[in-house]
Amino acid sequence: QQIKQELATLKPAQLNALCLRLAKFKKENKELLSYLVFEASDEAAYLQSVKEEVAAQFATINTSSVYFIKKSLRKIVRIINRYSNFSEETSTEIDLRLYFCEQVKEQGWSLPNKLGIGASKNKALDNIYDGQVKKIKSLIATLHEDLQYDYERVAKEL
Repeated sequence: QQIKQELATLKPAQLNALCLRLAKFKKENKELLSYLVFEASDEAAYLQSVKEEVAAQFATINTSSVYFIKKSLRKIVRIINRYSNFSEETSTEIDLRLYFCEQVKEQGWSLPNKLGIGASKNKALDNIYDGQVKKIKSLIATLHEDLQYDYERVAKEL
């Protein structure tokens, strides 16, 4: 509250200087500032760019062992968490998590894949996937009824 009051009294030039100084110190601050300045006005383009980054991460997964698959999936979930925190729209977060689940299913980790490893045979992969499905369902519950119906149809396929 004190910070908010103090920021209200500052001149625009001082606010600008503070924002630039804050952006110097942490990568996440730079990413948030970049989102707010350049991407917040076009949520659809932002969602598409994040999906492209997630798809690139899926393309680089080392499938030589379950350990590497698990580490990579957790990394992708962290990326989704970070980018969905930038956007205050619940639908964006749901779309990103749905995209993650679709990619996992597409890769065949919910069925035995070329390694003979499936989510049903590996509890860790199963838990990562199930955790995302639970988050999707809890987020859908917070939406308007019309949107809930649309997303619930998609979520049932998971």
